[in-house]
Amino acid sequence: MRDEVPKTIEQLATLGYAHGGNLGIDAREAFDHPADLRRHNLYVCPAGTIGVVNQIAVRDYLRAHPEAAARYDALKKQLADRFPDDIDSYVLGKTDFVLEILGRAGLTAKQIDKIERDNRLSPT
Repeated sequence: MRDEVPKTIEQLATLGYAHGGNLGIDAREAFDHPADLRRHNLYVCPAGTIGVVNQIAVRDYLRAHPEAAARYDALKKQLADRFPDDIDSYVLGKTDFVLEILGRAGLTAKQIDKIERDNRLSPT
């Protein structure tokens, strides 16, 4: 699946996404959004890599636990207001909550440690 990443990068470029590289996180490619779209983050991760496992685990946990989803929503809004132009502080601000969810979702200690290192040490 990793061999599909270069083709995906090319296809996203035709839509106006600028490839930013992996930003220090293996198996994850970051993109800057087109200027005419609302600001957002876009990442491409090959299937089965920790970047995908992480996102799916959080999604599934929040779907199954609406009270946690509401708390996460409130936290993300608070962080977005506090750090509108500082994505690194935004990510750091939600890291503890995400790590807690990942533990409850059943990720291994090794997986959680990798995600924590990426969130705390790498630019986003």
